[in-house]
Amino acid sequence: MNKIKANFCCRRILGLSLLTAIPFLSMAQKPNWQNLDLKADSTFGISTEKAYNELLKGKKSKPVIVAVLDGGVDNNHEDLKTIIWINKKEKAGNGKDDDKNGYIDDIYGWNFLGSAKGSVNHETLELTRLVRRDNAKFGNSDATSVKANELTAFEAYQKNKTELEKELAEAKDGFQRVSAFKTVIDEVVKKIGKESPTVADFQSFSPANDMEKNIQRIMIEQLKNATFKEFYDGQVVAGYDHFKTQIDYNLNLDYDPRAIVGDDPENTKERFYGNNDVAGPDASHGSHVSGIIAAVRTNDLGIKGVADNVVIMAVRNTPNGDERDKDVANAIRYAADNGAKVINMSFGKSYSWNKAIVDDAVKYAVSKDVLLVHAAGNDNNDLEVEQNFPNPEYADGGVASSWITVGASGWLNDGSIKANFSNYGKTKVDVFAPGVNINSTVPGSKYEKFNGTSMAAPVVAGLAGLIRSYYPKLTAVEVKDIILKSVVKVDQVVKVEQGSAIKDIPFSDLCVTGGIVNAYNALKLAAEYKK
Repeated sequence: MNKIKANFCCRRILGLSLLTAIPFLSMAQKPNWQNLDLKADSTFGISTEKAYNELLKGKKSKPVIVAVLDGGVDNNHEDLKTIIWINKKEKAGNGKDDDKNGYIDDIYGWNFLGSAKGSVNHETLELTRLVRRDNAKFGNSDATSVKANELTAFEAYQKNKTELEKELAEAKDGFQRVSAFKTVIDEVVKKIGKESPTVADFQSFSPANDMEKNIQRIMIEQLKNATFKEFYDGQVVAGYDHFKTQIDYNLNLDYDPRAIVGDDPENTKERFYGNNDVAGPDASHGSHVSGIIAAVRTNDLGIKGVADNVVIMAVRNTPNGDERDKDVANAIRYAADNGAKVINMSFGKSYSWNKAIVDDAVKYAVSKDVLLVHAAGNDNNDLEVEQNFPNPEYADGGVASSWITVGASGWLNDGSIKANFSNYGKTKVDVFAPGVNINSTVPGSKYEKFNGTSMAAPVVAGLAGLIRSYYPKLTAVEVKDIILKSVVKVDQVVKVEQGSAIKDIPFSDLCVTGGIVNAYNALKLAAEYKK
């Protein structure tokens, strides 16, 4: 998986496999709900506003740097431009490395996915890269011709190749189906004669065949709680683009954009490459994450971030595809070296090329008192069983002490509290946080609602930044301890899809703490830790 945003999930509608909006999308909820309070607002937010109103008035804070390792950040957004980190030791545009940190003109951060030639947008999945690497070695081999000491690697190659072929076949099938759906719905809309038809328009439409009749039924249902544009853009177009991107780029063995970067991908010690374009070709995901953390709270624009005195350091390491371990490691080191006290990582994947180099970077960040916050992932997987990278477990033993893994929750205190896409794990996921229908900043000074553990992680990163700004003497490990100990416990049994079965699982079994993070509780507890 790449940047973790779950605006849609795959399901069957009348035999058409399309990416369909998660049910939460069409349900009403209060604006800025992630910052609201369960008791006062009947919304399972994290009580941020209550904390500001009752605990933080008149209190002083110190600015904290939160690094957003992502696909890019729009540093000119109306709700972000005043909270973007500026490297004051660097002189803009002079082509020199003024601060001698190895990166020329890194005014707002750094882009490890570019060079003077431009920046990488689409990338392959790690699975694709692993198969491509091993094709050269094992492509013409069978088990009888492989050396004994290479048999394990050969078996892994065969397994990976089979998985890649399966995913590619599914992507092609999905593309064919969503294309057919798109063709029919476009024709129906053309017949209706409106760009944005309503429920009434579809009700009065006279279908010419069964396909059009199916479209009519689907749209009458979907438009009860969404506009046509929301449905069409968020499901039909998103589904079309998703499958096409998988086929053309993510799962394409012949696609390799790395020449744009110009580094040696195999040289894991190489650190000083890239460019200073922190927005990159697609800054929607990283901008959305940044707004959740720190969108200006006092300007009456758009949204309110969780933290009121943090600055966002933009570090671009995540393409539209799987991030490379080398870039992840270098992004973590860059953030730690340049003063970040919290790192948000809303990305993840199921395979790792070189876990050791990421582990070393994490150890380095931990040694520099940095708190790392990572999204759990959107595959509805039990992480006790399935792998998700990066993770806090070191390959050589031990666990990162200042790392928090975050699942996504909804706003209703009922059996739907776990977002149906969110990964979980009794010992692998630490906490849950709001990650459904989150409104935040996107490029062009606009705002959109996204779903995903990508949105939940920055809620926690924002909370960590908030705590560290008001209680700057607390260590990263102490802040983690505070966040975990101050959750609001969830006394609900949730339905979780596992294979072909739906199981009832107590929320307490979905993560370490069995709860949702809470800013009010955390700040009260932080005051007791005060040094």
